[in-house]
Amino acid sequence: MTAAIAAAVDKSYPGCEVLRGATIRVRPGTVHALVGENGAGKSTLVKIIAGIVTADGGTLALGERTVDVASWNRGAARLAGVGIVQQHGASAPTLSVVENAVLGTEGGPMLALDAPASELKKLGDKIGLPIDPRARAGSLSLGAAQRAEIVAALYHGAKLLILDEPTAVLAPVEVEGLLARLRALAAEGMSIVIVTHKLDEVRTVADDVTVLRAGETVATFSTVDAPLDVAAIARAMVGSDLPPGEKVPAPAADAKVALSLKGVSFGELADATLEVRAGEIVGVAGVDGNGQRELALAITGLARGSGTIMLGGRDVTAASPARRLGAGLAHIPEDRHRGGLILSATVADNLTLGRADITGRFRIDRARVAAAARAQIEQLDIRPPNADALVESLSGGNQQKVVVGRELSRPNLVAVVASQPTRGVDLGAVARIHERLRAAATAGAGVLVISADLDELLALCHRIVVLLRGKIAGERTTREELGALMTGAA
Repeated sequence: MTAAIAAAVDKSYPGCEVLRGATIRVRPGTVHALVGENGAGKSTLVKIIAGIVTADGGTLALGERTVDVASWNRGAARLAGVGIVQQHGASAPTLSVVENAVLGTEGGPMLALDAPASELKKLGDKIGLPIDPRARAGSLSLGAAQRAEIVAALYHGAKLLILDEPTAVLAPVEVEGLLARLRALAAEGMSIVIVTHKLDEVRTVADDVTVLRAGETVATFSTVDAPLDVAAIARAMVGSDLPPGEKVPAPAADAKVALSLKGVSFGELADATLEVRAGEIVGVAGVDGNGQRELALAITGLARGSGTIMLGGRDVTAASPARRLGAGLAHIPEDRHRGGLILSATVADNLTLGRADITGRFRIDRARVAAAARAQIEQLDIRPPNADALVESLSGGNQQKVVVGRELSRPNLVAVVASQPTRGVDLGAVARIHERLRAAATAGAGVLVISADLDELLALCHRIVVLLRGKIAGERTTREELGALMTGAA
């Protein structure tokens, strides 16, 4: 018996074939990992199962029931017990967490909300993902919003729970708690599909693995046969072994300061003082919601607080975001949809957005735009390799490559602020993005990486500081020390 089967699934968009006969079989009471490179079709496949996207062909069965893929929709999927938490969220930002949770139910947000709010809070506490049901969804950090949607999916009694990159912005202790809860839910009979790029999580939590590449199912693995071979899964994902990344040599002790913060306060951020030297990569670790978002907003000028910010020895405290960019600052925002892309514009336009050095100041030089776009598409392996494609048609990881390509190709870089730079991207894309960040440091820029992924910070950074309750709590070197300080245990 299977909990769900999507077999020989096809899906195409104009000029782009996303799925070609893709198949996934999910056993009852198991955790099934769906992995593959960005653009492989993972999110499209799970959206088809969840009734968000309509397949062009194939079959779909839930338990003993075969459904018509042509008429399958989100409402039918929810009634059938399919819950999904999407990578970029699906909550209405102006509504509260509890109002979003009851949308689509009889009475919707007009219901008395005390009872569902209480149930949501109890459920969140039970699974180790505490939430505030009355908080407005649009005011939540990415991590808090994601936690709220996970709790809401379980609130609706999902029998098949699909999670698209659920741990991307969680701290290690939160990841451990979530994975443990997923195992417990599977032991209770729930079937879970987790889309992830983190193979250590696959090894920890998954019973079965399906690998997609270029829209096709190319490999399956199961603990029924043998323990999961993570190296074999990685090779199946990318078609080859990935070369190991090497840290950039640390800058000299007397290297110039590229970025300096003194007593910076804004919102949750309190009295932050920090220096990043030219050629140095400094990491900022912390559980999401401890001031990371405010730190990036303050440095980039998107929000004003108190304190002093220096860029390459120049006081930019009162400078606009545009002037800071012009002074040599690059910014990779934590949410590419909110702050990094114009989704309805082309890849070429997004790659050159705000880049007067390429587009020209008074008249757009289309030939230069096209040439610059082609160069970034090739360097970062943006798929599909079509500069005229709309960014909204790209996978999340390829959208992230567009942001990285634009920001890290800016001329005369002095400092880079990279917030969650590899959130939700595949192994190959992680390697390319890390390579570009290292190259920026090698060229003399100071690089500040704000990330919830300790593996990323430990692989990239010369130094790592921890944000806790809005304050820089200290600098640590090992995973254990960092994890303890992040949770306030040190």
